[in-house]
Amino acid sequence: MPTRPLLVPALCLAALAVAACDGDSVRISSTHTENPDAKGALKVVETLQCPQTLGSLTRKGSASAEGSICTYAGPRGAEVSLHLVELGGAAPAGILKAFEDRLSTALPQAVAQLKASAEEEAAVATAEAGHAAANGEHASVRAPGVDIQAEGDDATVRLPGLHIESRGDQASVRIGGFHIDASDGEGAVNIEGSEGGDNVSVQAHQDAAEIRTSAGGDATRASWILTDNRPSEAGWRLVGYEARGPAGGPIVVATVRSRDRDRGRVFEDAKDLVALNVGE
Repeated sequence: MPTRPLLVPALCLAALAVAACDGDSVRISSTHTENPDAKGALKVVETLQCPQTLGSLTRKGSASAEGSICTYAGPRGAEVSLHLVELGGAAPAGILKAFEDRLSTALPQAVAQLKASAEEEAAVATAEAGHAAANGEHASVRAPGVDIQAEGDDATVRLPGLHIESRGDQASVRIGGFHIDASDGEGAVNIEGSEGGDNVSVQAHQDAAEIRTSAGGDATRASWILTDNRPSEAGWRLVGYEARGPAGGPIVVATVRSRDRDRGRVFEDAKDLVALNVGE
């Protein structure tokens, strides 16, 4: 399938810490449990724990705002800020969206590129909905649990647990709880998936990618990453956050700005800061 070279790097992004990418191979694995308490109860935090050093990070000064904010410096000028945020009855999603909006200003080109891709995808979907099927040779194969349809450059394959649709240089794949849309011509990949209450979303278009994950249950366990192959004027290539907290809050949020596009050690150390304060 012509979209495979595009899918490989995007799937590597989607897998985050549970994927291994080697050459042209992709492996994505995920685990979940039916018991939401198996991840451990998250702690109610009153004041942040901010060690002087953690991994590649070094604290800058002392905690501020009565122990609710700590800032760290990382390799190549990376910046990490740890926040203790009271929910005050508000939904965590709204508070995290405010963090996303602030961090996104560091990568305006990535935001514009992903927005244009989403708008173009919506326009194409609308046009295709009203477009009659093109003339061409038609082939059909049906057997118990198997349905294969082919017409010209288009093909549909349905197998137990697998659904693939190909329209020229575009492909749509559903595997279990994951839905992958790819366009070789546009250089775009969108991945949406849900399993056991956990969700993952990836949007990738040319130089930019946005990755979002969240865990099921009442507690907050979420991460968000925006990357760009092209450095911003300040040299940033990656921004994001890791957030956790018990139901009702408060939540602990570590924000990251890095000049490396790969998540690398800085993001993992930011996650460790969150875990140190509120738990896994």
